[in-house]
Amino acid sequence: MPRPVNAEKRAELLKQVVYYLQHHGLAQLSLSPLAEAIGTTKRMLLYYFGSRENLLAQALAASRPDAHAMFDDVHDAVGLREAAQALWKAITVGEQSGAIRVLLQLLSLAATDPDQYGSLAADTVEVMIGPIAAAYVRLGHPPEQARAGATLLVSGLRGLCQDRLVTHDASRTDAAARRLIEDAVAAAA
Repeated sequence: MPRPVNAEKRAELLKQVVYYLQHHGLAQLSLSPLAEAIGTTKRMLLYYFGSRENLLAQALAASRPDAHAMFDDVHDAVGLREAAQALWKAITVGEQSGAIRVLLQLLSLAATDPDQYGSLAADTVEVMIGPIAAAYVRLGHPPEQARAGATLLVSGLRGLCQDRLVTHDASRTDAAARRLIEDAVAAAA
């Protein structure tokens, strides 16, 4: 009978993997160098996470903004504005600002290597779109329109975040994000 997985050790390894990915990226990720860098073995990573793909999925899940926590209580335009502003802050200067780099890499890799990264990237996008679309539905929009609005907001903020990472122009991208959020709120009203 296999021994039960040590949840504390698994959580600590996952935290170290997230940190590693934020500083080294996803491209050409191999478990052996990752394991060595975080002080464990490839065998232990496979024991705790099952596969490279599962490890990546869990690391991405552990490091992305919690869209449900941000948008599940949105019931009016003010709530939508506050939640969207919280999302922008989280991906630019908050605790997810490092993780967004990994997400942007994942999306780029999915475009060029869809067999390996496509499903994971699509799931990662949907995790953000779903809760925001649900907020739009609560504001009275039909589901298809709600998904379009959520897509515009998520993709727009993500694109502005990428622009900010490349240009380091915080004031311009903050101004653009405010405008995007105000447009999203106006469209939701």
